[in-house]
Amino acid sequence: MTGDTMRGAARAVLVGPWSARTWQACAHLLAGFPLGLLTCFTVVLLGGVTTGLLVTFAPALVTLAALLWCVRGYTALQRDRFATLLGVVIDPPAHCREEPGRVRRLLAEAAEPGTWRQFCYHLLAGPLGVVGFVVTTVLWTVSTMCALVSCYAWALPADSAFGRHLHTPSMVIELTVGGLLVFHLAPFVTVGLAAADTWLARTLLGPTDIDRLRSQLVSVTQSRNAVLAAADAERSRIERDLHDGTQQRLTALAINLGIARQTLPDLSGPAREVIEQAHEETKQVIAELRGFVRGLHPAVLSDRGLDAALSGVVARSPVRVRLSVDVSERPSPTVESVAYFVVSEALTNISKHAEVGAAEVTVARNGATLRLVIADAGRGGADEGGGTGLRGLTHRVASVGGSFRCDSPVGGGTTIEVELPCES
Repeated sequence: MTGDTMRGAARAVLVGPWSARTWQACAHLLAGFPLGLLTCFTVVLLGGVTTGLLVTFAPALVTLAALLWCVRGYTALQRDRFATLLGVVIDPPAHCREEPGRVRRLLAEAAEPGTWRQFCYHLLAGPLGVVGFVVTTVLWTVSTMCALVSCYAWALPADSAFGRHLHTPSMVIELTVGGLLVFHLAPFVTVGLAAADTWLARTLLGPTDIDRLRSQLVSVTQSRNAVLAAADAERSRIERDLHDGTQQRLTALAINLGIARQTLPDLSGPAREVIEQAHEETKQVIAELRGFVRGLHPAVLSDRGLDAALSGVVARSPVRVRLSVDVSERPSPTVESVAYFVVSEALTNISKHAEVGAAEVTVARNGATLRLVIADAGRGGADEGGGTGLRGLTHRVASVGGSFRCDSPVGGGTTIEVELPCES
């Protein structure tokens, strides 16, 4: 042990009885005595009554509700005790899953592991409070009395129960030195007991690591959904701006060029050729812009849903497509947008690479899942790394927590299966 270490230990021993941390720990342990007895008595009483009334369902539900209410309240009181007296913040326990109906919600909360962990802490709070109170009281009281024995030794009886003469100088010195030693070691015991109580409370009253990870996952999912919703809203805005602004002006330009082309017969050959070329290029740009706008976020998708939007995609596809849409309840706009994108891109890939004249698209909702199947009997061999666009589809599906599977043996056609969570 180095000199610095020894000096640090000596300083900790000398300063320990006067540090704020020591007195906070003492106050924490002393406050835990009445609160621990109260919580332990209550949960034992209500727990026993609830168990005894299980044979009669309704009274048991009443006492179970009272027990859970007490557990929640006592957990809040204990968390306040740690925060106020020790400055230790214990995160709230994980909430139970939401269930419809009061009885089902009550039973769900009673079945939660977090509820039973809190129950166990409150059962232990009584014995722990007694131990902390007794150890703290005895250590500080006895050590203080022994350290100050020289001040009142004259009032003590001459002989003790152990046969020692209390009025001799050697006995007074022994008691004083022993009292001072215990007085300076008591802070370590007190702080240690408070630390053990803190560890137990974090373990039983707070969320577990799994609960924290689940909470983080929920937060990340909500953030992801917010980003996707913002992106969809921005795509819709761009689609409206292009449709109502740029596309309308280009259409007016094409009309004016068409009128000029038809009503100006006296133009020279080069001028007429320029007007005709501009007219044709303008019409081509309008057609390309319409296709681009439809790919962003078609208005029909927002207004009428997947059935109408995909019917338009199938009608424009150069491949003959048999479409089946069975969506009794519309999913969220984000999921609808992803489903529309997947089907559109898949049909585009089929027309470019499958070398087949027909395909089949099936869209169906089953509970909380929207399932898409796009199949063709083409040449197969589709690969995510082969430039077929499958990688983009995979990423788009994964952005909403969906699953993507592509079965494409060479010469055996291609089947794409996508499952999207409708609650995303």
